[in-house]
Amino acid sequence: MEIGERIPEILGIDQDGREIKASDYRGRKIVLYSYPKANTSGCTAEACSLQAHKDELAAAGYDIIGVSKDKQALQKKFAEAKGLEFPLIADTETTLLQALGCWGEKVTCGRKTVGILRTTYLVNEEGIIERIFTPKEIKTKIHAEQILNAIKAE
Repeated sequence: MEIGERIPEILGIDQDGREIKASDYRGRKIVLYSYPKANTSGCTAEACSLQAHKDELAAAGYDIIGVSKDKQALQKKFAEAKGLEFPLIADTETTLLQALGCWGEKVTCGRKTVGILRTTYLVNEEGIIERIFTPKEIKTKIHAEQILNAIKAE
């Protein structure tokens, strides 16, 4: 997906078994981020950065939603272990990841693989993508600060 496009209506099922829809967030903005694997160092750093700045993001009108290919049980364990207070979508079939364009070929440890491309989408109140952070831009330990700086610069 690109800037100016609407995110899919059905986003998926979160760690608690709830169906998450874009329309659930009408009137609110969304930080929709994809991450490769729960409980890995980079993904944990990114999730914890977002959780630590959840109130600042909320004050700017943003809710947070994470998505990975991990199963619902692993998403739940990850959320509970790290105190994450936002939905983590278990996109085991990669439906949302593919629709967003963050599922594809990447180079890991010098070899080509297919998987999740760490990406963050800032979505407006109408479900339209306004900003995309690409894998090369994202610094997991300070990702929330990157987002907040981008919001302030607008």
